[in-house]
Amino acid sequence: MAEKSSAADVEASLLTHLNSAGEVPDSRSYASSLGVSHAELESVIKSLSAFRIVDSTDITKETWVLTEEAKGYAAKGSPEAQLVAAIPPEGATKDVLKEKLGDAFGVGFQAAAKSKWIGFEKGNKELVLRKVENVKDELQEQLKRLQNGEAVPDKVIHDLKGRKLITKEKSIWYSLKKGPEFVLKRKTLATDVTTEHLRSFWNFDALFQPQQHPARDSHDTFFLTAPATTKDLPEEYLEKVKQIHQSGGHGSKGYGYDWKRDEAEKNLLRTHTTAVSTRMLYKLANEKPFAPKKYYSIDRVFRNEAVDRTHLAEFHQIEGLICDYGLTLGDLIGVLEDFFASLGMSKLRFKPAYNPYTEPSMEIFSYHEGLKKWVEVGNSGMFRPEMLLPMGLPEGVNVIAWGLSLERPTMILYGIDNIRDLFGPKVDFNLIKNSPLCRLGLH
Repeated sequence: MAEKSSAADVEASLLTHLNSAGEVPDSRSYASSLGVSHAELESVIKSLSAFRIVDSTDITKETWVLTEEAKGYAAKGSPEAQLVAAIPPEGATKDVLKEKLGDAFGVGFQAAAKSKWIGFEKGNKELVLRKVENVKDELQEQLKRLQNGEAVPDKVIHDLKGRKLITKEKSIWYSLKKGPEFVLKRKTLATDVTTEHLRSFWNFDALFQPQQHPARDSHDTFFLTAPATTKDLPEEYLEKVKQIHQSGGHGSKGYGYDWKRDEAEKNLLRTHTTAVSTRMLYKLANEKPFAPKKYYSIDRVFRNEAVDRTHLAEFHQIEGLICDYGLTLGDLIGVLEDFFASLGMSKLRFKPAYNPYTEPSMEIFSYHEGLKKWVEVGNSGMFRPEMLLPMGLPEGVNVIAWGLSLERPTMILYGIDNIRDLFGPKVDFNLIKNSPLCRLGLH
């Protein structure tokens, strides 16, 4: 496959392979065979799984991976082997070897001396001599074996850990087979751009979220290819947002970077319903005179993340906000306690957090009796002046806001321990049929 492959190319190759072979035992190996990253293949797998075109089974394993230092040793040789190779027959001074090997000298010198590969000229501790003609670089061999996924003895693992050359990493990949709706080529579905597709500007920039923020990376967000951009943005407000990002204002220093309109014009699948809140607040700011308001929304959002027991790439979010003069963090905590109590969740904890668009910010946790642990159910905070004042809201007006997924509180209320049993192709229809239409913790 070409070096740069589109998602459509990857999907076509995967479906063709499944049609002939029937399965993909290891998505990592298959991604390598296509010449694409596993993240690229994973996005395609998620999309096909959502339509039951493929069935995917998660494979989770903790593996030892090489540190950046160790990767260098695997490629060039261990520092002790590099040291010996750098010593000519007549020997070399420590200063010369330090200049040749750089940071690897200290480690290499100690290891080579311990293995009795090097010695010194009698009466001259500065001149280093080779005591062996050739060396067997066992460290390099061990690192290469680990790098290739081969098994190594426990003692080797212990030694490599001691030298801080390996670290344990949790890896998730998939085994794949044909799903019940398998097709060799799926039909392209028509979509309504005005509902599910949203502008980066409202999703990120208007929220005072910098354009270099990790959430804007393609590994976290689904960006559209058609239509990829929009020009339909409020020009006067856009200029104020650009100003607050680049050089600040209203008592803020801003972020001090070169804000790019191209980034703000990108189309995406919204990552949170706060994008809707932003538009509603901008609309409120243009209504004169100002009047306090409460807004609530329930809608679908999208995240490009690995699917597991408590995470989906597509889910629902509930959001609420109150806009008025003089609101405080105490008001927010009181509203949250009342709000979640009405859902039957009285065991709450609040943890300080960071959001680019709220200060202060709090994560909300509720105790899940089934999982026997505290589960994050929402996020909250007070919108920053850098977000509100460029909209045109009056000085002194504060906004308290909170957002939560619809699925996680439902899991807590109904004792469900796997989100895929609640929403998606694996949903248990008997649960839906036999449960009350709505449960609000009311008696």
